[in-house]
Amino acid sequence: MLTTILGLGATALELGLISSLTVLALFLSYSMLNVCDLSTDGCFTLGAAVGAVVAISGHPYLSILAALCVGMVSGFITALLQTKMGIDSLLSGIIVNTGLYSVNIAIMGGASLLNLNKTETVFTKARTLLAGTFLSSQYRLAVVILFVALALALMTWFLKTRLGLAIRATGNNPDMVKSSSINPAFTTIVGLCLSNSLTALSGCLLAQSQKSVNVTIGSGMVTIALASLLIGRAFMGKGSIGKRAVGAVLGAFVFRLVYTIALRFNLPAYMLKLVSSVIVIIAIAGPYFKKRFPEFKRVHDASKGGGNA
Repeated sequence: MLTTILGLGATALELGLISSLTVLALFLSYSMLNVCDLSTDGCFTLGAAVGAVVAISGHPYLSILAALCVGMVSGFITALLQTKMGIDSLLSGIIVNTGLYSVNIAIMGGASLLNLNKTETVFTKARTLLAGTFLSSQYRLAVVILFVALALALMTWFLKTRLGLAIRATGNNPDMVKSSSINPAFTTIVGLCLSNSLTALSGCLLAQSQKSVNVTIGSGMVTIALASLLIGRAFMGKGSIGKRAVGAVLGAFVFRLVYTIALRFNLPAYMLKLVSSVIVIIAIAGPYFKKRFPEFKRVHDASKGGGNA
């Protein structure tokens, strides 16, 4: 029993940390920049496809850089549509997400599935590097923790720089940013480029971790990331940037833990999307009912007091 619980926890931790990079991306675009980027699903698959193709060609380390770069390109196009072409941010994300479906299949050579079983990846490189050490059995987790720690540190630092503060200001009050001689289009482009690069990196790591990639690997990632972000906010509240970023990572782990437990109960595959939706509803509605509960409690107490009188 204990072994099963530990196994579930390890699986949830690994997958949660990988998806936490996408949650951090949404934290930057949605929470900081106030832009709801719906290109997440396609961008996640883009990073997975490009990372897999580059790794298959014999360059596992270069696959990480390639995924980051194509993610930036995806974010740049999304930002360009809304800042320079007058297209609504939601519609821009939908357009890019739709277009990326064809792009991703083209990158994968017209196939819908790529197999990485005989391919050197960053994980197999880590396994060789850590052989004989106490981390040899947890090499996958070690790699993921390294990437997440770097992303957390760099994002926390960046959002405190002058450009990072300008991005945060753009999300809070675009009119004030304009009056301060800061170009909101530029800050939006930078913010979406960075957030989409993290999304693509997340997809790349997942593909190399599970040794395969299909064209639907990113399906529902925006829902998962949003739910994880809201769960993290419920746990950590509205503290400092670092605290909120850590909360996003924690939320990703909690979401994956619930997801893994649902799988353990042998739910049919078609029910997992419903599980995701229910988690999102709870994450969004929970804080609302938490605020409303004291009012209901006061009304209940008042009615009881009136009856006694």
